[in-house]
Amino acid sequence: MGGMETHDLEPENLLAKTTPAATMVIYRRDPAGGPAQILMVERNASLKFAGGATVFPGGKVDAEDFALAARLSGLAQMEHDDLAARIAAVRETLEETGLVVGIAGRVDGVIAAEARSMLIETGHLAPVLERFGWHIVPERLTLFARWWPRHRTERIFDTRFYLADLGTGAVDIAVDATENRHMFWASAEEALRLAEDGRIKVIFPTRRNLERLAQFTTFEQARAHAIETPVQTISPYLEKRDGQHWLMIPDGLGYPVRGEPLDLAQRG
Repeated sequence: MGGMETHDLEPENLLAKTTPAATMVIYRRDPAGGPAQILMVERNASLKFAGGATVFPGGKVDAEDFALAARLSGLAQMEHDDLAARIAAVRETLEETGLVVGIAGRVDGVIAAEARSMLIETGHLAPVLERFGWHIVPERLTLFARWWPRHRTERIFDTRFYLADLGTGAVDIAVDATENRHMFWASAEEALRLAEDGRIKVIFPTRRNLERLAQFTTFEQARAHAIETPVQTISPYLEKRDGQHWLMIPDGLGYPVRGEPLDLAQRG
């Protein structure tokens, strides 16, 4: 918002203040036959970051995610931080929503509910995988974007966004009341309309990603676009246009809308 500091931190200070995070953009087919739908989560207003905002499921990458990534590194040909973020996205999705994504093994509604309860109780994904005979399939997640704001702020998140598909989506979702108060399925275009109508609040990165996703009507189209588009770290910056400050992102990264007036941007 107005008055926001945008000076880049020194590299050592930036790393010290940065928390790695992961977000899952979960698709399902629209039961009514319309464009594919995405799971949106409304966060509790009391939360420090993005309180009251509607976002994609996700959260911080914790030490256990990195430890599990180290054990799986021989099975997955991907960079360690990326693998840890995929694990975090899987874990946070199960904890927040009850959905099992990016995992191979027997799953039904009862098993998913039991796994979620165990995860909430223990706080760790590894024992849940062992208990239910599951294993992580990180390739089922497609890297879509990486946002890492470098301006001065109290909370800096280096967030990787992943796409995943539920297919028919014939599963129940349940709110984790500690962090969220409402979840719903909507196409990217519909979510943008809800934001324009003031029915939901979306922060700057969520809006830009919804605009990008709204270019496609199926998960397969969005996934193909993500594979074809180089993922570069996005750090929003200020640009002056006709005497007005705009919050912008770089060109050439797949986003049809690159910014908006700073006074209108929701920062979380």
